[in-house]
Amino acid sequence: MDRRGFLKRFGVGAAMFALPGCASAGQRSTAGKKPNFVFFLIDDLGWTDVGCFGSRFYETPNIDRLASQGMKFTDAYAACPVCSPTRGSILTGKYPARLGITQWIGGSDQPTEYKHFLDLEEVTIAEALKDAGYATAFVGKWHLGNKPYYPTEQGFDVNIGGDSSGSPPTYFYPYKAGKRALEEMPAGGEEGEYLTDRLTDESLKWLDANRGKPFLLYLSHYAVHTPIQSKRELTDKYKAKAGNLPETDEAKFTPVYGKYRTKMVQDDAVYAGMVQSVDESVGRVMGKLEELGVADNTIVIFMSDNGGLSTQASEAPTSNLPLRAGKGWLYEGGIREPMLIKWPGVVQPGSECDEPVTSTDFYPTMLEMAGLPLRPEQHVDGVSLSPLLRGDGRLS
Repeated sequence: MDRRGFLKRFGVGAAMFALPGCASAGQRSTAGKKPNFVFFLIDDLGWTDVGCFGSRFYETPNIDRLASQGMKFTDAYAACPVCSPTRGSILTGKYPARLGITQWIGGSDQPTEYKHFLDLEEVTIAEALKDAGYATAFVGKWHLGNKPYYPTEQGFDVNIGGDSSGSPPTYFYPYKAGKRALEEMPAGGEEGEYLTDRLTDESLKWLDANRGKPFLLYLSHYAVHTPIQSKRELTDKYKAKAGNLPETDEAKFTPVYGKYRTKMVQDDAVYAGMVQSVDESVGRVMGKLEELGVADNTIVIFMSDNGGLSTQASEAPTSNLPLRAGKGWLYEGGIREPMLIKWPGVVQPGSECDEPVTSTDFYPTMLEMAGLPLRPEQHVDGVSLSPLLRGDGRLS
């Protein structure tokens, strides 16, 4: 039984049994012209952490607008409930076990040995696109090994902010705390600068500098990973909003899973501010694509690397209800993700798909979108989502 059959048999996304599974597609994109790619990878963003996936507390108008312009995948899954393995699966089209990265790099609570880097022998999606003439940029969190395993050794022309860190020491300039500091950050910056904003600034500069070329911008935000820190004005905004939530007798945390507690409501003002900053980043990048006149030939992908941080010994910042548990757990809350794909001229705006898909599928999908030959010896665990996106078939 393959993975999709398994998911269907055990009741994941029951609605998916309705054919054809995805709404019908629009017309094909501009023929003969290589499409650009923007890949937003958000760290620890839960399935219901955005408005179009059900949040009533966090405000995400730009992400919601992206959903209205593309396809919303209701049953999308990360290959692992922690970051490094999923990140490797996206770039290679292989499951974490095949890569040998089965724990977040640096994690110690693993019963067996695992690799602390992504092998340079892997041919990443960035390398495949670069071979086809694409300009490629990695911006943000890498967490797939120390030097010499950085993004520039895996197909990216530039690396802005990506190092071995799983989280920033702080979200505020100069991004240092004690002896810890983010490496690979460009010079500059000013007091009070917020990391999510700075990474977006650098992305926009890179887009300006690479106009006229087909490109892959891989914007891999550190947010909304810990430390939970937001800009003061956003924190104040959501504190006021939380104060106006209706009172309830229901507990905000449920003591299950031994020493762990699961958060049952979305009301954390600081986390909400972090989510809004991510949403603003999406809006600014989408606006830049319009300004450069390339929006109609740019495929935009939005994904998270694992579930929201909802179940831990201390107070977690978000809730994944109605899903069970969250980051670090193999229940739905730990692996089910908010996923969106905008493919202008192909995907019907505002469409939905309930076919189970996973993070290994991006690689062959992006190759097919770009009109490039598939590399089945590389993306051995991925399946192209093109039939779903075009609305003309289901996955084999």
